[in-house]
Formats: sequence, structure tokens, C-alpha cells
Amino acid sequence: MNDFFSSILDSNLTDISTSIDPVNAVIIIVTAIAAGFIVSGAYMIANGKTGEFTQNFMLTLVALPPVVALIIMIVGSSVAGAFSLAGAFSLIRFRSSLGDPKDILYIFLSLGGGFACGRGYITFGIVFIVIISALLVILTRTGYGTRKCDDRHLRIKIPEDLNYTHAFDDLLEKYTRTYKLLRIKSLDLGALFELTYFITLKKDADVHEFIDELRCRNGNLTIMITAAEDNSTFQS
Repeated sequence: MNDFFSSILDSNLTDISTSIDPVNAVIIIVTAIAAGFIVSGAYMIANGKTGEFTQNFMLTLVALPPVVALIIMIVGSSVAGAFSLAGAFSLIRFRSSLGDPKDILYIFLSLGGGFACGRGYITFGIVFIVIISALLVILTRTGYGTRKCDDRHLRIKIPEDLNYTHAFDDLLEKYTRTYKLLRIKSLDLGALFELTYFITLKKDADVHEFIDELRCRNGNLTIMITAAEDNSTFQS
């Protein structure tokens, strides 16, 4: 079992002057590319229902492991390799516009697979990628960690002369289980106000009727209901 997860590189590979076996290099790069395809494929499967991925991000996930593996092979020593990987992490942190923790997780997964392959741990790297990718797909598809209640953000624009203090309380009590006023914002030089509520809709609440009744109170100005988790909107 130890041999199964051992490195294909010379265990005495400790400095940059040591030559790289072309056969091992090809095996490492090809395996790293395969690891990239596994990670990107897992991302597409996990997010296939919502379509929340771009071609550029998929290409990044495929190309990142072989790039990291190549850097690690050239650097050679484990200490220098660690600094190289730390530099790659810093590049992702300060140069990327990624904001979703899920996307950052897949980036780190690709980096980890590329690092393992670059050090010659081919079997270990692939097994690591497959197990983590499968876990992420299963957790995403089963909705692990998602909210079970119907939490929303409600934004209501109102004219400046409307007393908003309790203007919508009866409607909120009728259609929601809980509600909380989060923010009051002045718009158009004070001509309008925007109220932002965090609400949990009742199970049988009719959103269309809810908005219609709100429009009767706010002078038919803009009303927006935003899902608290996925930022999808229902706007009038």
C-alpha cells in the first residue's frame, strides 16, 4: 500500500540542478491535466442545474494543476516547493475577482492536485481529487447546508410623505412568518425612500398577491423580492 501511494520521482530529488526524467515528466503533466478535467467536470455536474459556471473558469480549473505540477517539478525541493505554492495562493488571493467560497474551494482543490502530481505522487493525487470531487458533487446535489425555510429580502420604494413606521406591518404579518426591517435608504434627493426587510414567507403565501397588496400601499412604485441565498429576484 505504501508503494501504491509513493512518489515516482527520486526520493533524493532535493535541488534544482537534478535532472528531470522526461518519462516521469510526461506522466506527471498528463496526470495533472486529468486531475484538472476531473475537478472541472465535478464543478459542472454539481452546478449543472443552475448553470452557474463560465468557460473561462472551467479552463482555469483544467489548466491550473499541470501549471502547478510543472512549477513544482522545476523547483525541486520540498521547501522551495512550499514557497512556490504559497506564492500561487497569494496570486489567487490578490489578483482574482472570485468571491464565492465554493469557487475558491475548487481552485484550491486544483492547486492541491497539481502539487501532489508535481511531487510525483500520481496515484495519491488522483485518488485525492476523485474523493473530494465526488464529495462536493454529492453535497451540492443533495442540497447540504441549504436553508429549509423560504427566506427573502424585500425591497419597497415609497414616497417621502408615506409614514413607513407601521405602513406594511399588517401585510407582513399576513404573508410572512417573521420579518425584520434591515435598512432605510433615501433615494432621488429625498423624494423616495427604500425599505429593506428580511422576511420568511409562510408556506402557502401567494407572492403575486403579496406584491399586489404592497403596491396598493406604496403608490405602485418598485417592489423587489430577492431570495436570500441565490439572489434570484421577483420584481414589480
